[in-house]
Order: sequence, then structure tokens, then C-alpha cells
Amino acid sequence: MSPDTITATHPSAASAPRPVEIALLASVFVVAACGLLYELVAGTLASYLLGDSVLQFSTIIGSYLFAMGLGSYLSRFFERQLPAHFLRIELLVALAGGMLPALLFLANAYVPGAFRFVLYTLVLLVGMLVGLEIPLVMRMLRRHVALRDLVSQVLTFDYLGALAVSLAFPLLLVPRLGLVRTGLLFGLMNAGVALWTLWMFRHELRHLRAHALAGLLTCAALGAALFGAERISTLAEDKFYQAPIVFAASSPYQRIVVTHGRAGYRLFLNGNLQFAQQDEYRYHEALVHPAMAAHGAPRRVAVLGGGDGMAVREILKYPSVQEVVLVELDPRMTQLFSTHEALAALNHYALRSPKVKIINTDAFQWLQDGNDTFDVIVVDFPDPTNFAIGKLYTHSFYALLEQRLAASGYAVIQTTSPLVARQSFWTVVQTVESVGLRATPYHAHVPSFGEWGFILASHRPWRPPEALPAGLRFLSVATLPLLFDFPLDMARVPAEVNRLSNQVLVTRYEQEWGKVASH
Repeated sequence: MSPDTITATHPSAASAPRPVEIALLASVFVVAACGLLYELVAGTLASYLLGDSVLQFSTIIGSYLFAMGLGSYLSRFFERQLPAHFLRIELLVALAGGMLPALLFLANAYVPGAFRFVLYTLVLLVGMLVGLEIPLVMRMLRRHVALRDLVSQVLTFDYLGALAVSLAFPLLLVPRLGLVRTGLLFGLMNAGVALWTLWMFRHELRHLRAHALAGLLTCAALGAALFGAERISTLAEDKFYQAPIVFAASSPYQRIVVTHGRAGYRLFLNGNLQFAQQDEYRYHEALVHPAMAAHGAPRRVAVLGGGDGMAVREILKYPSVQEVVLVELDPRMTQLFSTHEALAALNHYALRSPKVKIINTDAFQWLQDGNDTFDVIVVDFPDPTNFAIGKLYTHSFYALLEQRLAASGYAVIQTTSPLVARQSFWTVVQTVESVGLRATPYHAHVPSFGEWGFILASHRPWRPPEALPAGLRFLSVATLPLLFDFPLDMARVPAEVNRLSNQVLVTRYEQEWGKVASH
């Protein structure tokens, strides 16, 4: 019978000194917080780099919990020298969990084909190690806590640690530190638990110096990585984006990266290109002017998304415009393109115009809460790569949009590529029509994206404008009608309405763009 089994049978163990009990319960709080943090980091990175956040978080959580269960089962084979085993496991968790985001960023940049393998290997490894922690702590606590109180106390501190990190992760850690620094910081916390264990049980450990050296080396490695976290991120992202990065930040909503190279400035959100300076004028002229010029004299305009201000720049070319309401979820975007001189110059300082009112909120919620109408509404969201964005392409969203559109107004919606994602494009057309709006699809060639699609939505038929603002580089009155001609390989196909209850568009989009990525 092992020593820890013997002590568990004697209730007198509950009279042991309180400081050890408090320290072990505090360790439970820390290891629970760290364990959940690594799970959140893996899920967030997977959704950033692979899209479809529901699928990624679901598979990451499932794999992580399975690995934790496996670790809990394996804990039964640790019988003697429990503090020594716990110390070693903490150091392994510190290294594997703390380095997880940095390793995943580097894998995505240098071996993108192996990214999923690296991702799930690390998730399973960290999950298994985390699964070992709590059972070993519980067995160590049995020396100091009565059996009837053991489970309740351990689970209380376990859940409190999980609550603390689940709140801090989106509100504090990611916005302030980023994913790489956050992972390394919590790795150091795991290493700190190991060193505290070393001190508390120093009289029981057989190889005290070896354990101390391992702990110090682990802390040194994590500390060095934390010191060089910016360099690690830059190294990985420079390789991935193939151009020097001039700005990078993680907000609660997305990873924002701006590069500057031969193509000028380029904006990436969660790794997906949003615009390239060399040809963004093609995209934004095609997005804005068919609706604005057809209206004639729009006074009130809303822009949903488009936090880079490029669409607002085009809108302000119309003297009739009195107010532009820009509804952008992420305040980091509007702040960046308002205050960064080089980027603000790209939108001609449009976000500083007194005509522009910036509202940082969810566009779906904003449509629900208001009742005023607009002459033109520009919908410039990222493509529906996940369900959070996919809701902005649903029947429910367009029904709200229809209510906020003036009787003589036009809405325009950016709608992925009708060539690459043909079924997805016509799904959006079908969904717009399902709320009673006329849908007038068109497309334009933007070299950075290829053939790109848009949809005009209105209560009245769209007619080509007789004039366009001066100084446009892409559109002209003569060539504008050509955008509304669809060749056979982009012609309409039967499609299903995209609803909140099914979100068929996200699945279809992933399938169609996935075929391109696989080639």
C-alpha cells in the first residue's frame, strides 16, 4: 500500500498545518486558470487561421477534454513521490502550454501544410498533462484535508480559476498582451506553481538540486521567450504575410495586421486580405458608386463594417451627403485608420470628417435598436468565414436592413467571388430577395482578389446613373453597365435562403474556398 493511500485512511490528517492546505488550493486555482487559458488560446488561434469558429472551438474543446480524461486515467499509475511527479508535470505544462501559441504561429508560417497536425498534437499533449494535475493535487491534499471536504474545496477553486481566466482572456489578456505573450505568461505561472511545490515539499524530494535546476531552466526559457515575444510574432507573421509588418494588434474581435511592401499597404484581418493599396480603388469604387450615383442626391448614408474608412472616402465625394454613420464592431480598426497618419492618408482622412459619426457596436444589434432610415446603406463585412460573421448575411439581417432603407434608397452588399464561390454568391442573392427587396447583382475584377461580387438591394428597380463623380480611376458611365453582365461560369444557380437557424452559407463558403486552398 502506497504512503498516500495510508494517510488517506486517517482522519487525523485534517489537523495538519493550514498553510500547506492553502498553498495547494491556491495551486488548484492557478493550474485551473492556466489549463483553461491554453484551451482558449488553441481555439482562438484555430478560428483565426482556419476559419469557422464554431467548428474549430468545438473540435478543440472536444479533443482537449478527451486528453484531460486520458490524463486523469493515467494519474492512477503515479503512486509514490507524488510531489516530484506533480512538479515535473507542472514544468512540462509550463513549456508545452506556454509555448503553444508561439509554436502554432511559427507552424502556420513555415509549415502551413502541417498546421492541423501540430495544432492537435499540442492540444492533446497539453490536455493530457493538465488532466494529470488535479488528481495528483487531490491525492496530495488528502494528507491535510478531511475526505468529506476534499472534493468540494478542490472543485470550488478549480471553477473559480476557470471563471477568472474566462473573463480576463477576452477583456484584458488578448487586447493588452496578445496571444503569444499571454501563453508565455501563464506558462510562467505554471512554472511558479512547480517552484512553490519544490519549496513546500523540499524535505520529501530525493533529487532537490535536479528539480531546482529544471525549474530554473524552464523559467529562463519562458522568460527569454517572453522577452522576445515581439520578435517571435514578427518572424512568424513576416514569413506568412511575405512583407514587413508595420502594425499588428489583437483585439477582442480579431487579429489586425498591416503590412507595407511592393503592393503598398495591405490590411489583413485574421489572416485574410481585406485590401491592397495598389488596387483597393477598384473594389471601393465598385462597392460605393453604383448605389450612390443611382440615387442622385443621397443625404444620409450608413456604412456597416468598413472600419478602414475607404468606403467613407468614396461616399464623401458626393456634395449632397450631410451625414455618414459608420457602424464598425472593432474600435481598434476605426482608431487605427483615424490616427495612424499613413493609413489615415489612404482614406483621405475621411474618418476625421465632421460629417462622419462612428459607432462601435454590432451592426445586427444597431439595426434592431434604431428606426431611422438612410438613402444609401453600404454593407462591407468580411466574408462569411464563421457563424459570427455569417449571421450578417442571413434572412433576419436583411429583413432589418430593409426596414432601415428609405423607400427610394439603395443598399449595396459585398458578396465574395461569384467565380470561386458561385453557390455562395447566389445564396446571398436569394437571401436578399427573400425579404422582399430587389436584388441586382454585379461584379468587378480586383487583381488582389480576382473576380469579386456585389449586390444592389432596393425597393425600386436600379437604373444606371447618368453621371459619376470626377476623378474616379476605375469606373466610368460608359463601362459601368458591363459590371452587370455575368458570363456563363458565373451565371445564376439555384440556391437556398441563408437563415440564422441553419447558416448554410458558412458551410457552403468553406467548401467552395476550401477547394481552392487544397489546390
